[in-house]
Amino acid sequence: MKMSVGVLDHCNVSTRKLDETVRFYENVLGFTNGPRPPFNFPGAWLYSSGHPVLHLNDISQTDKQQRTDSGVIDHVAFGCRGFEGTKRHLSEKGIPYHVNQVPNSARWQIFLRDPNNIEIELNFESKNETGE
Repeated sequence: MKMSVGVLDHCNVSTRKLDETVRFYENVLGFTNGPRPPFNFPGAWLYSSGHPVLHLNDISQTDKQQRTDSGVIDHVAFGCRGFEGTKRHLSEKGIPYHVNQVPNSARWQIFLRDPNNIEIELNFESKNETGE
């Protein structure tokens, strides 16, 4: 049997900052807080392009330990468009970020952190940019 792994379906984050995390992803990355199955614990599913890419588990009322870093997950990356517009948006929101160009490529990256200290990588291919 041949195995084929597709694109990343979603990431799951346990947080004691559910409301702050939802607001961050809505206001900074434009995700939508959408439908979520009726699990027996609180949380949220955040959608991008109609797909629930980020699942949040609220652990604020539990004894579960909150990690001080993102553990074995180093970062989460998203393919994006609108490089200059994204930089302006982040600056207007007061979100610290840094920019990197991938060596020997037309890919630019913007790195930022969410309220849980998870590094977010936003990838932009210059060939997809409109020159805004």
